[in-house]
Formats: sequence, C-alpha cells, structure tokens
Amino acid sequence: MIVLITYDVNTETPEGRKRLRRVAKVCLNYGTRVQMSVFECRLSPAQRVTIEKELSAEIDMELDNLRIYDLGNNPSRITHIGAKKPLDPESLLLF
Repeated sequence: MIVLITYDVNTETPEGRKRLRRVAKVCLNYGTRVQMSVFECRLSPAQRVTIEKELSAEIDMELDNLRIYDLGNNPSRITHIGAKKPLDPESLLLF
C-alpha cells in the first residue's frame, strides 16, 4: 500500500528539535521525502503497523501532530506537479 506521512513537530526547545530529527529518520527508513515534513512510503500491512508504533513513540502527544494517509495501491491517486518525482510503486526499494 502507498502511505503518505505528514508531521508537525514543535521545535521551540532543543528536545523538540531532537524529536524532529528522530521522526524524519524513522520516515526515511520506510520511504521517500517529497517535502520537508512529508513522506511517501510503500508499505506492507505489517510495516504500516510498525511505522505507526515507531512514530508514536517518538512524538510528544501534547505538542506534535502526525498524520498517516493510506492511499491504497493505486498510484494514479497521486498527482505530481513540479521538481521532485513521486514514488514509483513498481520500483525496487533497497534499504
């Protein structure tokens, strides 16, 4: 399935800036950054559960915002305009 992950981490404190880096690192382990705080990921159902748990463990539930949008398996639901190429769901992903 294709998943879009977006987040807004409060960076007013040094701890917040560390959380921001950790959240980005988790997302980079699973997908491609398409904007500063937006990632496209192709995940198995098990990976979908795992990344949600990993991200939930990193954010501050009172200060930060995390959204995960399930787009299914249909890449035609993604319209891309501009410089960065969208995730090709048929391509091989190496980790």
